[in-house]
Amino acid sequence: MRVGLGMGVPTFVMGVTFGALTHSLGWGTLAPVVCSLLVFSGSAQFAMVTSLASGGGVGLAVGAAAMINARFLPMGIAVASDLKGGRLRRALEGQAVVDASWAAAHRGDGRYDRKKMIAATLVQAPAWVLGTLLGALTAPSTEIIHRFGFDVVFPAFFLILLIDELRTSARARQVALIAAGLAAGLALVVPAGLAIVGSGAAALIGLRAGSEVTAK
Repeated sequence: MRVGLGMGVPTFVMGVTFGALTHSLGWGTLAPVVCSLLVFSGSAQFAMVTSLASGGGVGLAVGAAAMINARFLPMGIAVASDLKGGRLRRALEGQAVVDASWAAAHRGDGRYDRKKMIAATLVQAPAWVLGTLLGALTAPSTEIIHRFGFDVVFPAFFLILLIDELRTSARARQVALIAAGLAAGLALVVPAGLAIVGSGAAALIGLRAGSEVTAK
């Protein structure tokens, strides 16, 4: 739960940013809160809002969000063996597979700490929704958001997680380097969402293969 509290702060801040952005686009208060409750994916929600703000239709916005959220397919596959129970329980536990919780729960051997992942998500979910509500109600200006660095809090948090992972594993450093190169190459020929999915899947395969070799 302590890990989740550390993630809750940047999640809350990003929720405020999302709520403020949707308010500036005329969403009101209820719509962004419902969106955060149902979608619960910052990157997908920001992609959807950005698409709508640039004049794209609903179909394009939903497509952009779905493309970015496609990364949860390889993430879910990676953590599937660590979930417990029957299909219904595993499906419910699978809802805890969100970026920060999934990354923090990685044990470094291709396996995941199920309890840590679920606990972290139980903190982040209400933080995201409440942050969205506060942002929609108070509507802080984009100038304030940029001045205090609210828009870079979550990326900075992920950078810390990445540095910690790379610091403790030579295998992770090798896989990260290959995945970064693959993402950069794919971004030249496919949409960013697909580039993320492709490089992420390659990274998961590399880490899983490394753990199996070590186990043997």
